[in-house]
Amino acid sequence: MNQLATAFSIAAAYLREKKLATALNVLLLGLGVGTIIALVLLLAQAEDRMERDSAGIDLVIGAKGSPMQLILSSVFQVDIPTGNILAADAAPIISSPMVKRAVPLALGDSYKGFRIVGASKDYLHLYQGKVAGGRLWEKPLEAVLGADAARATGLGVGAEFVGTHGLAEGGGSEHGDHPYIVVGVLASSGTVMDRLILTDLASVWELHDHTAPPAMASAPSTPAKQNTAKDVKHQHGDKPGNKHDHAHDAKPQHGDKPGNKHDHAHDAKPTPAGKVDDHEHGEDEKREVTAYLIQYATPLAAVSFPRTVNASSAMQAASPALESARLFQLVGVGVTALKGFAVVMMVCAGLGIFIGLMNALDERRADLALLRVLGASPMVVVLSTMLQGAILGILGVILGVTMGHAAAEWIGQTFAASQRVAIGGRVWITQEWWIIGGALVLALVASLMPAWRAYRDATPELLAEK
Repeated sequence: MNQLATAFSIAAAYLREKKLATALNVLLLGLGVGTIIALVLLLAQAEDRMERDSAGIDLVIGAKGSPMQLILSSVFQVDIPTGNILAADAAPIISSPMVKRAVPLALGDSYKGFRIVGASKDYLHLYQGKVAGGRLWEKPLEAVLGADAARATGLGVGAEFVGTHGLAEGGGSEHGDHPYIVVGVLASSGTVMDRLILTDLASVWELHDHTAPPAMASAPSTPAKQNTAKDVKHQHGDKPGNKHDHAHDAKPQHGDKPGNKHDHAHDAKPTPAGKVDDHEHGEDEKREVTAYLIQYATPLAAVSFPRTVNASSAMQAASPALESARLFQLVGVGVTALKGFAVVMMVCAGLGIFIGLMNALDERRADLALLRVLGASPMVVVLSTMLQGAILGILGVILGVTMGHAAAEWIGQTFAASQRVAIGGRVWITQEWWIIGGALVLALVASLMPAWRAYRDATPELLAEK
């Protein structure tokens, strides 16, 4: 124990004497460690968030265009949609027996940069969304805010706001004559839903088709096993010319043909899961949606169903899993290059430690010999040299971890300001231990040769040469 304390005192004294060389070695090692840690943190969080956002979504159906753009806009809400599709055109496809659930989405407006998404209540089931305050929407122009959207905008239950046309803050005109009222706030789910403002599909239709009369109230959320493709037809407003009475709330399964005047007091039989009532096609034939989020009824659907959709001239099918893999493959090239650069910096730091210790030995050969004369064992000489490398490695790791997490947090705050993927530096992942261990091993390896040379050269006979 005394030998270790003596060796540590010698190592610390040398590093204090060579302040500039010590600082440069620590900085170079810290930059390498910090760069790798920041990249690993950001990539791991992005992958985890994208997996959570796409969980339960087997396929996305939307307008023709880039499949990746369709996934980014409809699943991750970070891009411009490829366009809209007619709900009537999609009805025969989403009513297929291979479809367990089809959740319609309608995009186009935003508020302070947060997207206003028209959807059926089954959208909440995809992410196990729960209401933290208030209730879900029951009629058009009622909105429910995600946790992050509510916190950033400061809106609460009962507040009113006006949506802006376009998906970017300040990107278009406001719908001043159609204000939304907040009726609920969702609990944080750690998914894309936290950054959205959710409303009824009929809200989006009403805002962008001012000739249409106010639509009917939305229905309660359908069971998880029920296909919600029919929500587009059962839950929302009617086209001009409908004459049935709106004085009461119609049930979502009641859909009527234009001109029907019968009483709605009775309950109509619900449409079987995965099916769409043919008698309602005329009513909503001009209604548009941005995309459908599809869940398969059977894994075998993945083989043929996307090909069936893509055969349509108006729609395309894109798989979130495949497009996410493509995205990370593209991003991975740049990430790998940055990681390689960081590794080069760490190796340079190791070489710096090696060169510094070797030069120190040349300057201190007589001092080491004197230590031997004064009674220091060869082990003290070896330990003092090894400890110099270890101290440099530990200081470099501490600096690197601090810089890496600070960089990840700064980048995360930048993303948060634009309502992008929620990432940050206040997390710890297993891979960081490997990075830390690698840096420490590198520092120790760099000190092995100098330590051996110190053991060999630190002999009392060297004093006779002086």
